[in-house]
Amino acid sequence: MLAWEELVEAQALRRRGWPIAAIARHLGRSRNTIKAYLRGERGPGVRRRAGADPLERYAAYVAQRLQDDPHLWASTLLDEVRRLGYAGAYSSFTEQLRERGLRPHCEWCHGVKGRPTTEIEHPSGEEIQGDVVKLRHGTLGELFLLNGTLAHSGKVRGAFIEREDQPHLIDGIDRVLRQLGGTARRWRFDRTSAVCDPKTGKLLPSFAAVAQHYGVAVAICPPYRGNRKGVVEKRNHFSAQRWWRTAAVTSVEQAQVDYDRFCAETADTLPRHGRTVAEVAAEEPLLRVPDTPYPAVVEVSRKVGANALVAFRGNAYGVMPELVGAEVTVQHRLGSAHLEILMAADLVARHQRAPDGAGVVRRSDEQRAALETAVLTAFSTRRPCPRKPNRPPSPAALALAAALRPELVTQRVTVSLESYAELVEAAS
Repeated sequence: MLAWEELVEAQALRRRGWPIAAIARHLGRSRNTIKAYLRGERGPGVRRRAGADPLERYAAYVAQRLQDDPHLWASTLLDEVRRLGYAGAYSSFTEQLRERGLRPHCEWCHGVKGRPTTEIEHPSGEEIQGDVVKLRHGTLGELFLLNGTLAHSGKVRGAFIEREDQPHLIDGIDRVLRQLGGTARRWRFDRTSAVCDPKTGKLLPSFAAVAQHYGVAVAICPPYRGNRKGVVEKRNHFSAQRWWRTAAVTSVEQAQVDYDRFCAETADTLPRHGRTVAEVAAEEPLLRVPDTPYPAVVEVSRKVGANALVAFRGNAYGVMPELVGAEVTVQHRLGSAHLEILMAADLVARHQRAPDGAGVVRRSDEQRAALETAVLTAFSTRRPCPRKPNRPPSPAALALAAALRPELVTQRVTVSLESYAELVEAAS
């Protein structure tokens, strides 16, 4: 590859009558290289590829994906084409994207600049930052992902929660800490109403009891300070773009399993302090998590299905068949092995809780027998009613209609065949 200075000198020597071989010896290049540049077949600063283009086979797929989603991250797209067999590096992949012009231009996003950011150093094991990410799904609607990130190592784990109230937040925190293998000495949150008074920033007494249970301090971000939790906010953005944008999930339980895999296989391999996130996190001195979670009570509303089952976190729990279609409340105290189903504050069922996403159906013998009785009682050998009969209004219905609007009631006409025969005979 010739630089601009070499090309200019080669062109000047050629105009002075130098042969190609002399120019090649003068510049220390091959004659074929000099010929190609003087003929305009090659340009300065552009290295000719030694072999076949590794992206050629996948160019159509890459172009279609960027047509579907112009803002898809190159690293996310690289994950996809690597699963299809692409073996190139990230730098060569992005270079080919630029050279081929595969990413469509977005005028609305062109020239958008972010706010200044800086890296804030955190002592090892000092702080864990928590934040709730709101994710949109075409079928599941809005989902809430609580991300917890160790500020020093950048290790992140997340838990999907159904609502942003305090019991669900506590449940998510406990699940995240157990995935991380411990807790930092301080938790940092935004001014969320489940943790503190949003106006004053003072910790709620109910959440202070949670912090005492886990033996940690709680730090609240100051007001009007966007991006204060830089590590977790960056991980939120990374998770949303690198994982959620292309995640093929059909349930919250499936999304949880897939996100756990993504954190272990992708997020933990990111570079951090000259090593990987997993290597740095392995050396963080985390505090031990208590054996049992803080005993908050999680409540969710559910509708009883036609099979007399109530769905809760990937499992189903039975009730009596007379409650089919009714609205009930599922209560679960964190750390308890059982859950309760209530209707209007009355206990209607109590079951041993199955692991989340296990697909287990829990019914008592009494519920199973009552459901079988209800199904068999409703069973009949009678043929279905005809769907296309002719049934005009009955005399009783006509009498009622006449009482309401006499002028609209159609009078019945009696046809006499004898009179009809007489008319025919007279006409002939």
